[in-house]
Amino acid sequence: MSLFVPQFDESVIVRAAEAEVVGRAPTTVRLLADSSRTGGALSTQRVTLTAGADGARPHWHDNSAEMFFLLDGAADILSGEDVVTAGPGDLVVVPPGKPHAFAAVPGTDADLLIVITPGVERFEYFRHLRRIALGEATPESLMEVQERYDNHFLSSAAWEARRG
Repeated sequence: MSLFVPQFDESVIVRAAEAEVVGRAPTTVRLLADSSRTGGALSTQRVTLTAGADGARPHWHDNSAEMFFLLDGAADILSGEDVVTAGPGDLVVVPPGKPHAFAAVPGTDADLLIVITPGVERFEYFRHLRRIALGEATPESLMEVQERYDNHFLSSAAWEARRG
């Protein structure tokens, strides 16, 4: 087991009013702290999903674990071949290499704090998603940046069976 010691000198403080917001209902992402601000320790964002909205389709990370903490509502979270429903206060941590996805439970809202550790520069990934939503980039362009953001997409029969 290796020990990773993050390298940064000052506490990271992000005021809610100062967080960059990407997207709008039904999927809103608040960019809180990227890897460069935390010395590589973590990347974190808050994702708010309304009316059963999808958060992220099935994918995995080679080099990072991903933590989902449910602040409010209910979310379906894929972890490997299992889909669990999480409620307020529930925590799911998916290890590196394990397929995962998340979405609000159909007909409900979900508010999640998501942490990736060790951190990956992810803010530009979310900005890329915004460009796709605005028609400024193609959905296929995500395949070109999978390695850069350690975000590798796959199909999941378990997710499709649950989410339809």
